[in-house]
Amino acid sequence: MRRTVFNEDHEAFRETLRAFIEAEVVPVYDEWFAAGQAPRDFYYKLGELGIFGISVPEEFGGAGLDTHKFEAVLYEETARAGVQFGGSGVHVLLALPYIKMLATGEQKKRYLPKFVTGEEMWAIAMTEPGTGSDLAGMKTTAKLSEDGTHYVLNGAKTFITGGVHADRVIVCARTSAPTAEDRRHGISLFAVDTKSEGYSIGRKLDKLGLRTSDTAELAFVDVKVPVEDLLGEENKGFYYLGHNLASERWGIAFGAYAQAKAAVRFAKQYVQERTVFGKPVAHFQNTKFELAACQAEVDAAEAVADRALEALDAGELTPAEAASAKLFCTEVAHRVIDRCLQLHGGYGYMNEYPIARLYADNRVNRIYGGTSEIMKTIIAKDMGL
Repeated sequence: MRRTVFNEDHEAFRETLRAFIEAEVVPVYDEWFAAGQAPRDFYYKLGELGIFGISVPEEFGGAGLDTHKFEAVLYEETARAGVQFGGSGVHVLLALPYIKMLATGEQKKRYLPKFVTGEEMWAIAMTEPGTGSDLAGMKTTAKLSEDGTHYVLNGAKTFITGGVHADRVIVCARTSAPTAEDRRHGISLFAVDTKSEGYSIGRKLDKLGLRTSDTAELAFVDVKVPVEDLLGEENKGFYYLGHNLASERWGIAFGAYAQAKAAVRFAKQYVQERTVFGKPVAHFQNTKFELAACQAEVDAAEAVADRALEALDAGELTPAEAASAKLFCTEVAHRVIDRCLQLHGGYGYMNEYPIARLYADNRVNRIYGGTSEIMKTIIAKDMGL
């Protein structure tokens, strides 16, 4: 089946990106893996390459392209090479939509030029210890000062990807108590400067996968946040969070599909080179059947991911469709990567092989952005069940 989602511009970007990865990432990736994070100066290189500014308006230093297709190419090429770009995915996929949707003209002038260059890296802090997917249960508070010039932020967040290197973090906090009718009421969003007094980074969390992506605990003790750094309107944060979940879940779905595709590539290469009982592993019927079944699943996931991408670019991707794409693609990736690791035998369990790292990296896809169980609940509700 001929793929139609990408054009010549996307393929030219793919060639540039592939060359960049081979030159700047692959040679040092083992060092990043051992350190548990990409170095801070790597993000300046991504800024120079134009990765951060693709969909940022030209007046702020970006390319002004209203599309997610270049992000899709990025997912495919990093997966193909068996690498990650640290915590930069959150910077573009999660933080940028909130800036574009909610920031005032004055805020965009302050935020976006440094966003594009990588001078200011952004993260988003939603999850709190003990709340998980229940965002309405958050306890972090932001109280307006008596003189009305700033908010006082107190609380804690966890599992914050990009939290170690972040220069600004979009923090979700309660500005009002929930009501009896709506426990989601009262949440607001703030673009918090990480150099603020009382802001602290706790542990850099030791994760199973995504080892080069810095993930941290954050704490806020009487942090003063200027009123000029409130994003959007007070108490409407939960609505804003829900508005951007479709694009976030598409990103996870597409990334999972790309990982599954890469797993088949790694396994195919391995079984053609590895010899057992005097024959390449690829010559055994079971190997052929396993890879053929995996390829069929990848083809189906690609179709789902591409369809969701087209709908997202058209502004038509519904929450239920995004949930369906995430559920399907992440479950396919789980099955395919596991089977491809099995074809590697014992070597598949060694971190020096990309399939092992891919196996660990992939596991979180069925958890973050809403668990698979949450996705099923959303789909079922859309079905009228």
